[in-house]
Amino acid sequence: MGLLSLGTPLPWEQAKGLAREVRQHGIEQFLHIWRSTKDRQKDRLLWGDEIEYMLISLDHENRRARLSQRGHELLTTLQVEENESQKLANQTGAKPNLEALWRPEFGRYMIEGTPGHPYNSTVSELASVEANMKRRREIVSSLMKDNEVILSVGSYPQLGSGDFLEPPHKANGAFSQSLFLPDEVINPHPRFRTLAANIRQRRESKVRINMPVFHDLNTPQPFVDPTIPYDRNLFAGDKEAKEGAALPDHIYMDAMGFGMGCCCLQITLQAPNVDQARRLYDQLATVGAVMMSLSASSPIFRGYLADVDCRWNVIAAAVDDRTPEERGERPLAKDRFVINKSRYGTIDTFLGAEDGLFKPEYNDLPLVYDHDIYKYLLDNDIDELLAKHIAHLFIRDPLVIFEELLDQDDAISADHFENIQSTNWQNVRFKLPPPNSPIGWRVEFRPLEVQLTDFENAAFSVFTVLLARALLAFPDINLYIPVTKMDINMERAHHRDAVLDERFFFHRSCPADSQNYLAELTANEIINGCAEFVGLVPIVQMYLDSISVAHTVRRRIDNYILFIRGRANGTIMTAAAWMRNFVRNHPAYKFDSAVSSEINYDLAVALDNIASGRLPAPELLGAGNTA
Repeated sequence: MGLLSLGTPLPWEQAKGLAREVRQHGIEQFLHIWRSTKDRQKDRLLWGDEIEYMLISLDHENRRARLSQRGHELLTTLQVEENESQKLANQTGAKPNLEALWRPEFGRYMIEGTPGHPYNSTVSELASVEANMKRRREIVSSLMKDNEVILSVGSYPQLGSGDFLEPPHKANGAFSQSLFLPDEVINPHPRFRTLAANIRQRRESKVRINMPVFHDLNTPQPFVDPTIPYDRNLFAGDKEAKEGAALPDHIYMDAMGFGMGCCCLQITLQAPNVDQARRLYDQLATVGAVMMSLSASSPIFRGYLADVDCRWNVIAAAVDDRTPEERGERPLAKDRFVINKSRYGTIDTFLGAEDGLFKPEYNDLPLVYDHDIYKYLLDNDIDELLAKHIAHLFIRDPLVIFEELLDQDDAISADHFENIQSTNWQNVRFKLPPPNSPIGWRVEFRPLEVQLTDFENAAFSVFTVLLARALLAFPDINLYIPVTKMDINMERAHHRDAVLDERFFFHRSCPADSQNYLAELTANEIINGCAEFVGLVPIVQMYLDSISVAHTVRRRIDNYILFIRGRANGTIMTAAAWMRNFVRNHPAYKFDSAVSSEINYDLAVALDNIASGRLPAPELLGAGNTA
């Protein structure tokens, strides 16, 4: 989850006075990196994935499933081998050879796993991805108690509802001040609690998350959540729910943990040079919404069925640190800008590339950016599009500043730059080479929901990588759409069963003229092709046909592609649809949208059985596929 540093995090009252200094040094660090790496060429097409897991404790006697706070404890054990290998490498120069790397996430119950080293640029290595993912799951499982399981799902159904945490704690923590979440759910790394507190203090209220409830047969009309403790008076913000923060017909949540406590699948791809990274950034941004709809796995929040399938908007609201002035609720006086969205969202501007496909009208969103930074970057030979991108990121304040890291050598450090960059959580991220590093220009693809099984996660990862390589191999492929249409696509992708029912703006393959390039297509038409667009799967297949691929490797890849096809055409369900159906068919469900502890337990057990291969689920994985 972005930049993790060790030190003393400053409270917001101190940190806000240092924001300008951090931004200034961040820009200088960017310029140092740019000057030293802008001419890099022929970096290999390395890549890697990140999968986030939740540790669940199962109480079989009482039929309860709870989030286990032992995730942090397991993480400490998991990192021992890596730390020892790194010590040896520092002493001998030997490169560490690890199966997996492990990182903390916001939730104390969460663990992030990545491959031990980047996958190489060969297509044959794609056949090893699923095995590595399985091995990661096995490594974590070997440390768990008999009653513990790990699940990779977008959102935990009962987070913040009833008896959901092991061991239990009351929701009375000073960092989040949540009505529902105790601070004990937060990872003890000093960054995370400070992040939660600083977002709340900066925006001058608790975050306001409202997801539309799924209206079932017996759901009250209007739905007013009876579990909200409207009359609590522990913190000043407790009154916000009663005063309108909690909307009728919505599931109300009030803390960063509801968003950053979700899990995801992310893929980072290294490009041969900066121009190719810019092409990947722009083109992959446009497919984010449809890919998110295919991967939907978050239909339940705080114990209620939602009328959405994805977690994206929950996270966007959970980290929305904009002040009332920045949200346009008060005239600008202390703040610099009115900002139209959270710092978690779709990109607001394309970067353009030398492929000649970019047109100014694609950047149709009135961009908010720091004009002084923009001019300074232009004066230092940064092109207009990249300068506006950076100046837009830097309208934000740094959210966590570590006292020990204030004084840095801008020529060899990127910490101040990354402080801003890593807390602009967008659907794709343009990643600079770290100072004095062999790592090159990269793009992080961020909208995918994590999948229940290693097979699914491997399929989405491999497909994304192959699509990226096809976009580099065929530079005439043009997927540009206006930025405002991309925002609309992301909103549509959240809707229940969006993969089947929604249409997304997309660039026609062969438009009749330059003014008629946009079409509204279904996920099936975008993925599998139609008269308006050749299809992402056919593009990937054309790429595979243009290179040499071993028969066994191609067979495995074709199976992943068949799975992606099935998700798009509706013959294979999303995890969100499967989970909603499970709840609605449970004998204890009262068709009132409420997901009880009993239902949650049975759902967790069923999900674990599928993930471990004990329960076949062809409707979720496709015929013949297992976890």
